[in-house]
Amino acid sequence: MRVVDLSHPITADMPVYPGDPLPSLDVASTLAGAGYVTRRITLGSHTGTHMDGPAHMIAGGRTLDAYPVGHFIGSAAVLDLTACVGPTIEPAALLPHQAVIAGCAFLLLNTGWHRHWGEASYFVDYPVLSVDAALWLAGLGLRGIGVDTVSVDAGDATDYVVHRVLLGHDMVIVENLTNLGSLSDAGFTFAAFPLRIDCADGSPVRAVGISP
Repeated sequence: MRVVDLSHPITADMPVYPGDPLPSLDVASTLAGAGYVTRRITLGSHTGTHMDGPAHMIAGGRTLDAYPVGHFIGSAAVLDLTACVGPTIEPAALLPHQAVIAGCAFLLLNTGWHRHWGEASYFVDYPVLSVDAALWLAGLGLRGIGVDTVSVDAGDATDYVVHRVLLGHDMVIVENLTNLGSLSDAGFTFAAFPLRIDCADGSPVRAVGISP
């Protein structure tokens, strides 16, 4: 079995979506003082590699803790979209892969944007699904979509329509993935387990791809 880590590390100086809380990882106790080490960790619910639940943007949408834990692991495919030209991913880039996508629980989009992690450019002009592409994917019965960008909506979005399309179809969204190029196109299992937080609109996840 081969397990590929698809998650960015959580650090005090990591990038966060503009306006989100900055993470802090403070020492609360030490071996010298208390005989054990404890950290006080403060995070936003959408820090780093994380999952959005429908409740993030949909009134009455499900929170992540309302799903059975098995919902967050399943068959997956990854599409190599690194050669796509333009700021949006249109249905034409997805249609040739319909049979593979429709047979999976999760679809991961490898745009190659993870290479900008830690740079100011990570938040600018990253590729996103067009509304038509999001609507098409939402009709395929997927449990979730994963991307290697900070958001499924453009950085200047105010209506977050792609989020609303996907979340409105009871899908989850995993953002800030990395290492997607290390996965085979299909035939692997994707797992991204959110913390069991009460009424969770989102949660950091440890996302992995598992191949036989």
